[in-house]
Amino acid sequence: MPRFRFPLQPVLDLRQREEDARQKAVAELDQERRRIEDGLRRRQRSIAEARDDVRTGLIGPIDPQGLRSQANASLSLMRDAQRTVLELAGIHRRLELARSELQEAARRRRALELLRDRRETEWRRSIDRREQAAIDELATNRTRISVQEGI
Repeated sequence: MPRFRFPLQPVLDLRQREEDARQKAVAELDQERRRIEDGLRRRQRSIAEARDDVRTGLIGPIDPQGLRSQANASLSLMRDAQRTVLELAGIHRRLELARSELQEAARRRRALELLRDRRETEWRRSIDRREQAAIDELATNRTRISVQEGI
């Protein structure tokens, strides 16, 4: 039996590769987002610990130099956390763009797959019609031969 050949298969393969590349980009950005979020959580824990250290330093005899250094360290941690939040916002924008590009690539691939499926269905119907016509022709010839032999 003949095999179906889709003339646009190379284009479909290219679109599949494009979609795969977009999926990889989304996965990499998502991994980066998780890494940044983990870093932000660590910084927030450090800020809370530094705050607790400052509170502890206010009990009993007060060491102004120690409190000043703890406050400076806490401010530094907060600046790092703010930078991380900005970085996270940027990665969210890039991730949103990458996801929309992935959706577009999937839509383009799916459109060609639907075309391929339609063409294959038409091809199979054509094959079925030809086979049915051949069967009908055989039956007609057999009937003619039987009628001629019966005469």
